Amino acid sequence: MSRSRSLRGPDLVLVVALALWGRVAAVGGDWPGFRGPGGRGVSAEGKPPVEWGAQKNLLWKVALPGAGASSPVVMGERVFVTCYSGYGVRHVRGGTLNDLKRHVLCLGLSDGKTLWQKDIAAAQPEQSCQGARVGGHGYASSTPAADADRLYVFLGKSGVFAFSHEGRQLWRADVGSSIQSWGSATSPVLYKDMVIVNAYSESGALVALNRETGKEAWRVGGFKESWSTPFRVDAPGGKTELVLGADWRMLGFDPDKGQALWSCRGAPSYMCSTAVGHEGIAYALCRDQTLAIRAGGRDDITKSHLAWKAPKGATVPSPVYHEGHLYFPTDRGAAVCLNAKTGEVVYAAELKSPGGEMYPSPVVAGGRLYYLSQGGRAYILAAKPIFELLAQNDLGDGSLFNASPAVSGAKLLLRSDKFLYCVGK
Repeated sequence: MSRSRSLRGPDLVLVVALALWGRVAAVGGDWPGFRGPGGRGVSAEGKPPVEWGAQKNLLWKVALPGAGASSPVVMGERVFVTCYSGYGVRHVRGGTLNDLKRHVLCLGLSDGKTLWQKDIAAAQPEQSCQGARVGGHGYASSTPAADADRLYVFLGKSGVFAFSHEGRQLWRADVGSSIQSWGSATSPVLYKDMVIVNAYSESGALVALNRETGKEAWRVGGFKESWSTPFRVDAPGGKTELVLGADWRMLGFDPDKGQALWSCRGAPSYMCSTAVGHEGIAYALCRDQTLAIRAGGRDDITKSHLAWKAPKGATVPSPVYHEGHLYFPTDRGAAVCLNAKTGEVVYAAELKSPGGEMYPSPVVAGGRLYYLSQGGRAYILAAKPIFELLAQNDLGDGSLFNASPAVSGAKLLLRSDKFLYCVGK
């Protein structure tokens, strides 16, 4: 007869250690939303390869059921991504707006096999891409967000959806029904028990929904021409603020109450990319300039909290902060490094090889910077304030790359308008 035995001493320590190790390993490999943990574009533990190609370090390549510019997200051994089909797909003729569908996919991280797929018909009338700017990025540009229990997907006027990791729809919330020529592209962010979306295109507001029920927690408006994803920055006194680009200003909001806190002018063009922050400073790009703004102010803080302006910027890519410096590519493909404390331009180096404009935002992993062009050419630089190009890689299959990379441990996930790729050794 077998007898049960309670765990004590070294046995209990071993079991607890293994459990904690497993939990840390899973979290360390997660890339739960746009630009990864905290929206910073940094993988603390990841170390993907420096070199890859069609015949080298490409673990798998999967054809997607539609196009899109949203980035993949990773939770545990699952990869989530969105795409669209039926209308407005590059190089695909035919179809009408009534045929437009979004697809939410879950794939296995190890092999790329589809675990489940949900097809969602677009709420009509949707914005036509004929003669409209939405044709530049399509109808699946919002990166999902995931937590330990759910996946949250923002599909513009079609709504915000919550799914279980197994693919069961849990709720749908309507955040507005308006449309405009750029379409919808901002990504949801998670804060406490809320999922927050910039629904400017749909209702001119920032909207917070309860994660469990989808019920609206708060809504705040009063801004125009806002295309960026909100970013959480730590303010003085232990407070958290949401920073958002709009028209020619940066805005700060209280994410607990949905209250507008401050605005900061100084940009020569509209603010499109998503900000990044460090130790109470928010760094934001526009086409020809970078702004550094101290969080914690109230009302118009242009004179009191604008720390510096630098004469380099980008319209679409977002910056990454790493060890006292800001790194980003310009739209036309120059690699820029700024001193985060002063705004001094440390270097601005042209990336000579052709590869198209740079819409994807960079990531930092393993002490390296990963830049990606629309043509699929990747530039790997040393993550240090001296320009050092380590490698150039090209998947070379004619796809269009608008999505930012995702890092999961030793794997790098790249997404084009046709395929999802997993790079690793």
